Amino acid sequence: MRIIAGEYRGTALATVGRGDTAAHLRPTTDRVRESLFSVLTHHDVIAGARVLDVFAGTGALGLEALSRGATRAAFVDDGRVAQGLIRQNIAKLRVQDRTETIRRNALHLPARDGMPFDLVFVDPPYGKGFGAKALAVLETGGWLSPEAFIVWEEAQEMPAPSGFEVVDRRRYGDTHITLLSKTTP
Repeated sequence: MRIIAGEYRGTALATVGRGDTAAHLRPTTDRVRESLFSVLTHHDVIAGARVLDVFAGTGALGLEALSRGATRAAFVDDGRVAQGLIRQNIAKLRVQDRTETIRRNALHLPARDGMPFDLVFVDPPYGKGFGAKALAVLETGGWLSPEAFIVWEEAQEMPAPSGFEVVDRRRYGDTHITLLSKTTP
């Protein structure tokens, strides 16, 4: 795994091999990240964004966004293995001053005490219904800016939860990406 483009292009990230199923680590492949970030560039949602990477795993999605012009990134994962990988990857890129790690269960986050996020990656363990639950927690807890753009990765196409609308859908093999925006009241 590596950073695909931008300031840190080519930097190798800490590896988990084929993933750590016991820790629910399933890294997004370089090919999927490259395609996804092409779509995000087209939607013009990366430059200057405050990024939240939920169920962050290795942190590769949030770090790729930083490499491509996001200003800050926060990583939410309660796994011990994931937290170690995220810290290693932040150190490799030397972006400690632009990042925050949050060791909490994404389904039990407290209300946000700080600025909300513009670009949010939600990559939960597949097939457990955690994505919609996490989005509800983020929305009610003040984690999402009014213009938040959500990237939701799952094993199947996901419907937009209440308060969100589908902007785009992409499929990369067995990975389904649903792009969402918040609906205006």
